[in-house]
Amino acid sequence: MKTPQAHTRQYLISIAAILLVSAICFYFKAELNYRAAALALLLTVSVVAMLFDILPVLISALLSAFIWNYCFIPPLFTLDISNTEDLLMFLSYFFVALLNSVLTFKIRQAEKKARDKEEKENTIKLYNTLLNSLSHELRTPIATILGTVDTLKDNKDKLSQPQQLDLLNDIDIAGMRLNRQVENILNMSRLESGMLQAKRDWCDMNELVNNALQKIEATQHTFIFKETEPLPLFKLDIGFTEQILLNLLHNAVHYTPAGSQVEIIVRHEAEACMISISDNGKGIPEAEISLLFDKFYRLPHSKTGGSGLGLSIVKGFAEAQNGSVHLSNNSSGGATFTVMIPAETTYLNNLKHE
Repeated sequence: MKTPQAHTRQYLISIAAILLVSAICFYFKAELNYRAAALALLLTVSVVAMLFDILPVLISALLSAFIWNYCFIPPLFTLDISNTEDLLMFLSYFFVALLNSVLTFKIRQAEKKARDKEEKENTIKLYNTLLNSLSHELRTPIATILGTVDTLKDNKDKLSQPQQLDLLNDIDIAGMRLNRQVENILNMSRLESGMLQAKRDWCDMNELVNNALQKIEATQHTFIFKETEPLPLFKLDIGFTEQILLNLLHNAVHYTPAGSQVEIIVRHEAEACMISISDNGKGIPEAEISLLFDKFYRLPHSKTGGSGLGLSIVKGFAEAQNGSVHLSNNSSGGATFTVMIPAETTYLNNLKHE
């Protein structure tokens, strides 16, 4: 809903546009006849009608008609019209200006309704996709937790200590998976609210990557991370950056076959923190690369699981820090995600003196 200030601004701009065009036409009235001035004013009313609400448009149409009569139709500087032809032309202009403003406004309304309907349909389609994905993603860990708890309760005396530990480990893994999905939903809600503000603090990226790797439950993949030394501390949002790392690592695990290698490289380049996560999987079809960061998008024929939110969250959290994310295929196979986050840097020794 428009504020009173916005409505006032529309009235002022509409009136100013008519007055400006009228002044220009009057200045060149020696070269322009009053019919040309009418066309110029009518065009101005049309432009105003494409931009503003109906009342400012009607006022601009009425104002243009009276200015045209007063300044351009003989006798000048009166509202009298000397002959029948000019009177008919004035009435025609008056009618056309009003009709043009109303019809243009109606067309804009119809286009807005069509856009709103399309956006609503797309939103419903997206959220249906989300619900379908999450119904599987949430049901699976919940079923695992409930089933394992029932097993522990019903067979407590029959299970050995190692068996009980295995079942508790299954609950732990399912709980972390459930927590990750809920975090992704909350993060997407935060991104869509438009209220997200980065809270920058000094961060040791080597430590942050190691912490993220400890949270990844993947026993069939090999992670390669060599701490970069000397690497400065970066001033960035630690929570956002950790979510970027976790989602990229989970994505690499989910979309590469067992036994794949995932390499993480952090470097300081051009006043920015550069994070590269590459794998030696099958890579990404070139036609799909531009779609991967869309909400709920999943690669065709990919294995089940995943809500399609991870990469859109990566993009959102990178952009919230004025950064970007780029995806490319490796010449030797696999894909590389590169995240660039502009950040102030310092070394630990310098920070102690700040």
